[in-house]
Amino acid sequence: MMNNPKPISAYMVPGKQVHLVGIGGVSMAPLAEILLGMGLAVHGSDIHESEAVAHLRSAGIHVDIGHSAENLGECDFVIRTAAVHDNNPEISGAVTRGIPVYERAQALGAIMRRYPNALCISGTHGKTTTTSMCTHIFMAAEADPTVMIGGMLPLLNSAYRVGNGDTMILESCEYCNSFLSFYPTVAVILNVEEDHLDFFKDLEDIERSFRRFAQLVPDGGRVVANADNDGAMAALKNLGRPVFTFGLERTAHCTAENLREEGGKQLFDVTVYGKPYASVSLPVHGRHNVSNALAAASAAYVLGVPGSAVERGLVDFTGAGRRFERKGVFHGADVYDDYAHHPDELHALLAMSKELPYKRVVLAFQPHTYSRTAKLFDRFVEELKLADVAIVAEIYAARETNTVGISSNDLCKKVPGSVYCSNLEQVTDRLRAIAQPGDLILTVGAGDIYRAGEALLKG
Repeated sequence: MMNNPKPISAYMVPGKQVHLVGIGGVSMAPLAEILLGMGLAVHGSDIHESEAVAHLRSAGIHVDIGHSAENLGECDFVIRTAAVHDNNPEISGAVTRGIPVYERAQALGAIMRRYPNALCISGTHGKTTTTSMCTHIFMAAEADPTVMIGGMLPLLNSAYRVGNGDTMILESCEYCNSFLSFYPTVAVILNVEEDHLDFFKDLEDIERSFRRFAQLVPDGGRVVANADNDGAMAALKNLGRPVFTFGLERTAHCTAENLREEGGKQLFDVTVYGKPYASVSLPVHGRHNVSNALAAASAAYVLGVPGSAVERGLVDFTGAGRRFERKGVFHGADVYDDYAHHPDELHALLAMSKELPYKRVVLAFQPHTYSRTAKLFDRFVEELKLADVAIVAEIYAARETNTVGISSNDLCKKVPGSVYCSNLEQVTDRLRAIAQPGDLILTVGAGDIYRAGEALLKG
């Protein structure tokens, strides 16, 4: 964090010039558009060309490819994405020139204060899906929301939209305590589990972070939490304010009744305080998605959205990008892709998949970060055993270096019948060799494992 004498809000005014480092990112691109709409002069840089960069240029925003201190121009302040470090030439160049540097989360927090309703969806997993469900609901309610999601949503054909309504819907990540820079009026907590242990010390440290997040909600706002999740309940114990709960297993304010599956859809009635609120027809599979739908319905309820909008919004919800996303068919096997990278997510995905009418579940999994793989090693081993066939790609490093000396091959040694692949080409070749009619092939992970499935489908 840079040592800035003024809050970022002092610079987020018409006429100021801002430079965004990593401007093509999933939450930086919408931020750029919002700042442009606020009357700021916006420019930025990214490491490569992309659809987001092309879109920003079409909106009149200058984008440089590659990072250089010269890209800063005469900007008044800089905003950087979390992936950009202090040694980036634009960051070090700004510091040398005395140009204040702020984090993306600080900018989002300042923008959030302009919205009467700031709906922030948090949790160790399920954030993207639930934020997407909320978007469907609020769009059905014609609330014209501003939205920022961590994945592509077919409804928007984008990961974001800039609306003119009074509601902002934002996927809110706990990593590096980013969401503690936000100003939620409604804070949704889906679950609190061990993750991001390269930053947090342990589960108690994570619970403290989520508790602080809930405490950001002002008087008159609402905290919404999953009654079925022990971590969420522990984080909010004795919070000193009411918590609106949702759940399937335990007593909760919002729950699902008459849950059943018909015609490939999950049907259930949403009740709030024991009274009917909405009758939902959900096209996506999995009990975890019923829980996500309850979270979205709860958020809608506390913000006064009618149950009819919940029904209309969810009836055509087919998922966000990389969330059990159907990619195609190879030799009679259906190929799907999913972002799951935590043991809980992997468990939910495989448990759901095993209930579907396939002969085999073939899993191509790419662990994400060395620290997560090492610290959750035993849990990953147990989940990988759920697949009929497990192919494990080498660990996706992301922001890390391998200081712990771990490999995906270590996982395979503990999972009978599994296959280790040192690169994605080997994954594709293995899938090509074993695919059979009636198989469900899953490419899974938060890195670039999806490329293996895409290469498979190209033949």
